[in-house]
Amino acid sequence: MQILGINIEKISDNLWEIPKHGGMLVPGRIYTSRNMLEGSLQNDEAIKQVINVAHLPGIQKYSLAMPDIHWGYGFPIGGVAATDLNEGVISPGGVGYDINCGVRLAKTSLQYDQIKNKIQKLVENLFKNIPTGVGASGAIKKLPPHEIKNILRKGSSWAVENGFGTQQDLELTEENGQLKDADPELVSSKAIERGMDQAGTLGSGNHFLEIDLVEKIYDEHTAQAFGLFKNQVVIQIHTGSRGLGYQICEDYLKVLVQAEKKYGFKLPDKQLACAPIKSDEGQNYLRAMRCAANFAWNNRQVIMHLAKQSFHETFSISESELDFQLIYDVCHNIAKIEEHLIDDKKKKVCVHRKGATRAFPAGSPFIPDKYKSVGQPVLIPGDMGRYSFVLVGNEKAMEETFGSSCHGAGRVKSRHQALKDAKGRNLIDELTKSGIVIQAKGYKTIAEEMPHAYKDVSEVVDIMHYAGISSKVAKLKPVGVIKG
Repeated sequence: MQILGINIEKISDNLWEIPKHGGMLVPGRIYTSRNMLEGSLQNDEAIKQVINVAHLPGIQKYSLAMPDIHWGYGFPIGGVAATDLNEGVISPGGVGYDINCGVRLAKTSLQYDQIKNKIQKLVENLFKNIPTGVGASGAIKKLPPHEIKNILRKGSSWAVENGFGTQQDLELTEENGQLKDADPELVSSKAIERGMDQAGTLGSGNHFLEIDLVEKIYDEHTAQAFGLFKNQVVIQIHTGSRGLGYQICEDYLKVLVQAEKKYGFKLPDKQLACAPIKSDEGQNYLRAMRCAANFAWNNRQVIMHLAKQSFHETFSISESELDFQLIYDVCHNIAKIEEHLIDDKKKKVCVHRKGATRAFPAGSPFIPDKYKSVGQPVLIPGDMGRYSFVLVGNEKAMEETFGSSCHGAGRVKSRHQALKDAKGRNLIDELTKSGIVIQAKGYKTIAEEMPHAYKDVSEVVDIMHYAGISSKVAKLKPVGVIKG
């Protein structure tokens, strides 16, 4: 098959390969279907970005793309690449501007029928208690720089130490909510300043908090291990490191553009600016990036606590009756040092996941004890009008994708195109008729994030499921949404 003049060969119904050619050091592999290749990907420059990433020094095995692939900065969103620690590079384009944007899923013991008449009130309380929108602030009083630096070191632990959660929350968060070797002294004063009043804030764009009901269970055994049951009320939180993370990315892109010249790299796209992992520039970026990742985990931890308070405020029920507990928190914009099997040998590599979610299997030492018998929860939000999914990681992910899966639906329309398509429509009424209560800072955000600006996430999830990378556990239906 030819797309944008590029030859793409079918490996299986759900996996396609771009053979190594030109300056590519490895082949490109895309988890997708013929339907997507002939549809939404026909004119998407993200296909070319898969090829570009394959030029990175030290890249291992493949330049990978998940089925929610679409164009991004440098790497495609939905891109995965692992680089050798000695010969390889670190590239901020492989992490993205919103460092550790991720998803957190919490469960309650409530059934939808118990609360459906109070969804409007619950949404109002969540919107009141959780700051949303561009530059949102106020969940926690403005913190001084030294306290922000504590968050950058400690991540979610800072929130728990300050009364925003429990030790169990840390155990059920990827990396326990804290990347080690984060160095706040490598973070600019401008980035610190941007974070001073943004701890516990949702932000804008595609970030959201959703009240969902568990509409369908596919795997009873795994669902039970995760604490999920049909018609259960759960909460999904999607946000990242806010302005602080954006500023860290911006600061270090300037540094790494110069480093690329210094080390003589010749790459097909300047947005792939990078530095050797072992260089001062590479190490400094990694340590600063870890600070942003820790800020994001703390952010989602605080927001979850505020959501729990909003439930108590709305329903006036006891802790035991509500049983509000974290299921898992997973990031999808990150670079981490991990050990993977390459050429039949275990090897430490730097795994870039940009719009991709970790998906470790049963028995992995890096997932919570309570999930070791089934595998890691993989949280895949869709759009606000249809559904989201909970998957579980499989061993095949370790063999093929460096333990990675998709992260969401993936855009098919730009924000500008979505705004055009929304003209003359009342999206709030449309969502209300679908049984979804929504509250946002402004109508523009709702229009930009309209459901059909995204791929149908069920198609994305099915590709991962039938490819054997991550398996379906449950389908979630939105009933209440807050956005910036």
